[in-house]
Amino acid sequence: MRLAYDLLYRFGAPWEIGPRKELVQLVEDERIWPGRAIDLGCGTGDNAIFLAQHGFDVTGVDYTPYAIAKAKRKAAAAGVDVEFLVGDLTDLHGVTGTFDFLVDYGTLDDLSEKSRESYLHNVLPLSRPGSQFLLWGFEWELRWWERAMRDVLKAAAAFTPGEVEQRFGPHFQIERIASESREKGWMLGYAAYLMTAREEVRESSLLMTGQATF
Repeated sequence: MRLAYDLLYRFGAPWEIGPRKELVQLVEDERIWPGRAIDLGCGTGDNAIFLAQHGFDVTGVDYTPYAIAKAKRKAAAAGVDVEFLVGDLTDLHGVTGTFDFLVDYGTLDDLSEKSRESYLHNVLPLSRPGSQFLLWGFEWELRWWERAMRDVLKAAAAFTPGEVEQRFGPHFQIERIASESREKGWMLGYAAYLMTAREEVRESSLLMTGQATF
């Protein structure tokens, strides 16, 4: 999988289309404010660079070395400081502390069920009460063959309706800020969520990572 992503980034990944519209709108509408931010699965850095240009202290993480190398070049050309790291969000090392703003465009929904659980185990501790989290992913009612691939082959699949609320609801207040659905085609829809960490998020995150003391 890493090799496939490396090749896509070398020859033009179709999702590399500049800062994403929901993120831009949130910044322009001042619904999120400059602070410490992390881009989870940052690719070649468009969202991270955009945030840095608007006053955020940004870390970008991606498990594809070529994407990170390209992101560093783009940040230098843009004249902004971004900390770009090669890292696996299902087994994350080298990222310390918590963040005011987290953003994930198309990373969590590209993971298998087991890896999604590992992602949560690694990512939840990066938030603190009041942290905001912009999550974007493909979302629709899975077709029979997609369910079979997910359940039998343990392949990645789009979010199913209600999945984001089920996974993140205990830790975040959740607002769906954008969505689209189609009746035909390969990709049947997407949804974007702006989530705000609850007061108890830090305690529950510590319990997940085994850091809590009693």
